[in-house]
Amino acid sequence: MTNLFQDLRYGIQMLLKHPGFTLIAVLTLSLCVGANTALFSVVDAVLLKKLPVSQPDQLVLFNASWNGEKFGVGGFNGSNQINRATGLTMGTSFPLQTVARFREHTKDPQSVVSDVFAFASIDITLNTGSQAEVVSGQAVSGNYYSALGVPAFIGRTITDADDNLAASPVAVLSHRFWSTRFGSDTSVIGRQININNVAFTIAGVTPAGFEGAQQVGSTQDVSIPIAWEPQVSVDQLMTKGAGWWWLRMMGRLKPGATFEQAQATLTNPFLQSVIEHRAARQAGRKTPLQTVEPQDYPRLGVDSGSQGEMNSRKYLAQPLRLLFGVVALVLLIACANVANLLLVRAASRRKEIAVRIALGASRGRLIRQLLTESVLLSVIGGGLGILFALWIKNGLLVVTDWGGREMSGLNVQLDWRVLGFTLGLSLLTGIVFGIVPALRATRLDLTPTLKDTGRGSSAIGRSLLSRSLVVVQVSVSVLLLIGAGLLIRTLQNLRKVDTGFNPNNLLLFSVDPSLIGYKDEKLATLYPQMFARLEAVPGVKAVTCSQHTLLSGGGTSTSLYIPGVNGPDGKPTDSGEVDIHNVRENFLSVMEIPLLMGRNLSAQDDARAPQVAVVNQAFAKAYFKGESPVGKRISFDSEKPGEIEIVGLAQDTKYRSQRDDNRPAVYQTWSQSLGFMNRATFELRTTGEPSSVVASIRQAVREVDANLPLSNIKTQIEQGDEALSMERMFAKLLTLFGLVAQQLAAIGLYGVMAYSVSQRTQEIGIRMALGANRSNVLKMVLRQGMVLTVVGVALGLIAAYVLTRYLESLTSMLFGVEPRDPFTFGVIAGLLTLVALVACFVPARRATKIDPLVALRNE
Repeated sequence: MTNLFQDLRYGIQMLLKHPGFTLIAVLTLSLCVGANTALFSVVDAVLLKKLPVSQPDQLVLFNASWNGEKFGVGGFNGSNQINRATGLTMGTSFPLQTVARFREHTKDPQSVVSDVFAFASIDITLNTGSQAEVVSGQAVSGNYYSALGVPAFIGRTITDADDNLAASPVAVLSHRFWSTRFGSDTSVIGRQININNVAFTIAGVTPAGFEGAQQVGSTQDVSIPIAWEPQVSVDQLMTKGAGWWWLRMMGRLKPGATFEQAQATLTNPFLQSVIEHRAARQAGRKTPLQTVEPQDYPRLGVDSGSQGEMNSRKYLAQPLRLLFGVVALVLLIACANVANLLLVRAASRRKEIAVRIALGASRGRLIRQLLTESVLLSVIGGGLGILFALWIKNGLLVVTDWGGREMSGLNVQLDWRVLGFTLGLSLLTGIVFGIVPALRATRLDLTPTLKDTGRGSSAIGRSLLSRSLVVVQVSVSVLLLIGAGLLIRTLQNLRKVDTGFNPNNLLLFSVDPSLIGYKDEKLATLYPQMFARLEAVPGVKAVTCSQHTLLSGGGTSTSLYIPGVNGPDGKPTDSGEVDIHNVRENFLSVMEIPLLMGRNLSAQDDARAPQVAVVNQAFAKAYFKGESPVGKRISFDSEKPGEIEIVGLAQDTKYRSQRDDNRPAVYQTWSQSLGFMNRATFELRTTGEPSSVVASIRQAVREVDANLPLSNIKTQIEQGDEALSMERMFAKLLTLFGLVAQQLAAIGLYGVMAYSVSQRTQEIGIRMALGANRSNVLKMVLRQGMVLTVVGVALGLIAAYVLTRYLESLTSMLFGVEPRDPFTFGVIAGLLTLVALVACFVPARRATKIDPLVALRNE
């Protein structure tokens, strides 16, 4: 311990003795350690943290998988994806029948599951008396909070006694919502609020940090019992008849139980619930459901529930790991840079080290001393890096667009886990960049070193090592900048995509009248009132609406039936899937989508008129092989062939995202498809800046119905940018880290060349004395630096060529550019070569100014 304190004290003295070296090394390390710490804090929050509940490792998350061609679940609300390995559809939602069967099973003493609870997102319009607003909400089973082990912060949570219609309706607020909306007022307990025009009493507030068990980053502002969901839902789709598959289910294992045991014991209750659900569906139908063989029934799956729902985490896992690898490479370059600085510093301490060896110091003792100085540097850099991490973390959350509504609950903190990571990273970094210089510095030939004539072999060895480190820095910089270049070109290509409509001067907002009781005739009356009032707002040129926002990623699609296209049984057969746009009749003209043939939709195409539609070019090409579609008839119901007449042909438009191929699409008037228009997006074409009319728009809607809140207010340009948020995030961050890596590599190259010139002063003096001119010296030094650069660039290009073949998380983001794009590879190689030339030119120019007489006299 005494020796350790001596090493620390001496190390501090040596660092203070050379403040310039210490400052450069600490700043280099702190920036890179800070970037790694900041990104790790995001990785920790998104991928690693468990739910802040009692014993999260005991939680399980249920899923189901089935063959979509052989089994139909009926209505489904939740996440379902095709498993590429099995070809089965995997869904995360279940019907009420499954919840009841599983909870009944937990009462069996032999059950390995002590609790099963359910929850699901619901749409909520909240009115506290002063104003109406759209908030996030969920319906939960009565044992939701008790099974998770989450107590109330104030008041109480929802219990089984609340989960029935005989009980008084109660709601629980999240701590975040209670703080922001009610100002942390403890008197809210017992206060009445209106949820979708139904009176509820606030029962309690959850603890800070608990945002529910749904997707990472999501937050459920208000929770109500599942039994009350039909009362706040106008259409009651989730629970009508047999009900939909709409509830996410989790359970808690008994101590010592495994996932496999839970799956085995719950398989039979699950199949029983599926059979019960099918029987309830059949009871509400006139035609029989398709026959299902026993082996084609859904299969129950059980995963860890320690982190809640996992879809968002799985989606973000690959991109975050790739970014983490990028910043790790930048840290590697920083380590190489500091290692080079230590090599230079060790060269100036050769005589000191030789004297200490001559006086009896062991090589191991000296290596420990030098490593202590390296670790001191890294720990100081790590401490400063935490401060940088606080700044970088906040900037990272803005740059990467994590902070939207869907991720508003993401809580990124520099807690003990992150600080532990920083400490470990700092110690590892100190050892990585310090070990080789320490070994080199202590491998001396005492006699020539003490005589100060030891420029020979050891200097050459250090030079080779320094040059190798520079080659590594250059090659890694090439790799990062090529990745950045590919994503920048992708972003440019996506922004140049012709969306088929004019996004300029378009203001968007959404409304959900169904949440406050609008349906059927009331809804059919509401929208025209809103159209008239909004069109009267100064600065508004035209008003239209649609079921979905363009470029929002969402949409509605359905099966298409064409008269005359029948199956072997003579019945109409499914011709394919098409997108449906339920819109106001002036949608095409307001969005400036050209009509190519026929007529547009009109106000006369209402619920009383024959059904008509306008189709796009992709539709005509797919189903009518280039023939004019105008006058043709189609249907979306096999029982009603040809009920819709095509009256027009519109130009193709990007519907869900800029990446999509043009999909077959059908436009119908909202009044002929009123059942799909419970929720709508309004598009307003303005004469000037769209944001200037927002206040007037709010007032206009308030005059129609003061209880109807507006949500998702944005411009169409902003909507398009949101659709590219992931590409923009990667382009910005890879460019940032790539440029940092490039600058570190340039600094490293400059340092090596400057050191080389200082070591070769006598040689250069002799050359000039023997007749070499300044041009010869300049070329000699530049050649030395450019050889390192060319080797580094070549290795970087080879690495990029190989890695782009395997990094699916990067190549899957590309659009309009090949992973091995020659233009990008060539530009990056040329750019780095130019930067390296500048870095080499400064020491090369200094070499040309060496006076031969002075150089020889000094030597």
